[in-house]
Amino acid sequence: MACCVLQITGLIFGGVGMVGTLAATVMPQWRVSAYIGGNIVVFETIWEGLWMDCISQLGIRLQCKFYDSVLALPPLLEAFRALMCFAVVLSIISFLMAIVGVKYTHRAKEDPQGISIFILAAGVAFLLTGILVLIPVSWTGGSIIRDFYDPKVPTSLKRELGAALYVGWVSAALLIAAGAMYCSF
Repeated sequence: MACCVLQITGLIFGGVGMVGTLAATVMPQWRVSAYIGGNIVVFETIWEGLWMDCISQLGIRLQCKFYDSVLALPPLLEAFRALMCFAVVLSIISFLMAIVGVKYTHRAKEDPQGISIFILAAGVAFLLTGILVLIPVSWTGGSIIRDFYDPKVPTSLKRELGAALYVGWVSAALLIAAGAMYCSF
């Protein structure tokens, strides 16, 4: 009974982590403009993401623009895009493997070895996906914090942590927890 509850909990964590990984990948709020100093009135908010930049003017009008050229992007942004896309695909595959493993756990009492391999593969895939999500999200967060406290960076270029980073961190934690649950069988 505890085994079944752990499998269902791992499936829920993996599903929520999969959706969160997809959301963090497409959200434009990776870097958000920082307001430093005595400027209380703010007319524009700038969001920078993996795929586009957005400018919100007075919270009324939102303009988003996809990056023009893939070749003009910084190599680090291209690598983060690739890692997050690979993480989305791997999270979908690992979620499907977990569904198959949980579904056939109760049916195949005569071949528990085959099912435990499916569960173990899903667990390893969830762990790998969590690590893949954690790399670009944590690296971006670290660079934002480093630049924020660097006196050489102009105030207009300083950014704060965006909502997509928090979604990414929570998703990575859920994926790693799901992977740990499935690997413990």
